[in-house]
Amino acid sequence: MGFTIGGSRGTKEFRSGVRRRGRTSECTTVAEYTGLWGWDAVPGARAAAPARDCSCGHTNCVAPGAHPLGFAPTVPGGATLDEVTEIWGEYPGATILLPVGRTFDLIEVSAEAGRRALVRMERMGLPLGPVTVTPDGRAQFFVAPGAADELPQLLYRMGWDDADLDLRALGHGAFLTAPPSDHAGLGPAGWLRRPALDCAGGPPQARLLLGTLAYTCHRFRR
Repeated sequence: MGFTIGGSRGTKEFRSGVRRRGRTSECTTVAEYTGLWGWDAVPGARAAAPARDCSCGHTNCVAPGAHPLGFAPTVPGGATLDEVTEIWGEYPGATILLPVGRTFDLIEVSAEAGRRALVRMERMGLPLGPVTVTPDGRAQFFVAPGAADELPQLLYRMGWDDADLDLRALGHGAFLTAPPSDHAGLGPAGWLRRPALDCAGGPPQARLLLGTLAYTCHRFRR
């Protein structure tokens, strides 16, 4: 498969492979997420194309290549490059996963609807956080924590509660595949809008973006 992350023979086999304790590009990327943007990061499993067998070793894995390694620690927000290298060097080849529900929640729509909504929101001058795009065609807008719990009530207040919208919120317990990591064996995740110092630590409230996202999703489905 080209990598061995958390296979059925457990942690010992994983750690007995080649250990890259140097400052690799993936360590540098993780350190940007933790040190610059203040996000926690977790080493994740990978899936090999074309069968997308998950490196966790479970044949019935429900999220191949898109879940944390069960034995890997969380790298906390604020971790320096040296600290990241010490931890991440134990898990070469792991995907970079960001826990949702701590410093941000996500509102997810189709990639095409997300692109259209992003253009509209930029023209309107709305406050925006980062936006990712997945290889399976989803756009994920960073919003303030709590959006997942508030979404039904927000949609009700805006009159979108009975609309057939391809829109959902992700909160505590979910994980974001951070660019440029491979997402579920389908290809790399990417940015529609990269993080910036003025928004990464404090993404906008969901209510500020939800109206435009709901409207765009509704128009796109029609």
